[in-house]
Amino acid sequence: GLALANSKNQLAPCIKLEDKVSRRNKGKTKSDDSNNHKTAKLWYTDGLKFSCTQCGNCCTGAPGYVWVNKREIESLAAALGFADIDKFERKFVRQIGIRKSLVEFPNGDCVFFDSDNRQCTVYQQRPRQCRTWPFWDSNLSSPQRWEETCKQCPGSGKGKLYSLQQIETQRAVLKI
Repeated sequence: GLALANSKNQLAPCIKLEDKVSRRNKGKTKSDDSNNHKTAKLWYTDGLKFSCTQCGNCCTGAPGYVWVNKREIESLAAALGFADIDKFERKFVRQIGIRKSLVEFPNGDCVFFDSDNRQCTVYQQRPRQCRTWPFWDSNLSSPQRWEETCKQCPGSGKGKLYSLQQIETQRAVLKI
C-alpha cells in the first residue's frame, strides 16, 4: 500500500500538470474520458515526471498485493540464497486465487522492506510491479488519479521526464 505524503510542495508539479490537462481537454465532458484508454492516455502525451526518492511509501501502508510470477519468485529465492523454491514460497509468497503475491507484515509493509533503513532489501531483484511504479494503468487512468499518485509518492510529478513511449512500455509490463 501507499502512505500519504503531506507536504504541499510535493503537489505543485501535479497541480501544474492538471492545469495543463484542463486546458488541453477543454470542452470534453467527464463521460468522454470514462474508461476509454485511448482517450485517457492522451492526457500524458507530453510525458510525466518521476524520480524515485526511495521513501518507501510504495512498500508500506495499507495492505495490498505485490504480484509475482514464477521467474520473479525464482530470482528472489536465488538472490536470498534459497536453493529450495518451495521453502522460499512458504516463507515469502501467498496464494491469492490463481495468482501469487509477496507476503506482507501485519501493518501492510512488504516482507522485503527494511523499516529501520527505509529501503528494499531485494531492490536489484524487485518484481515487475515494483519496477514499473508509478506507471500503472490505475495511476494513469486520469489526471485526477495521477494527482492522487503524486500526493502519495513524493517522486511522482518530479525529476526525470519520461516520454509517452517510455511510460507506455512500463505500463504494458503488468496491468495494475
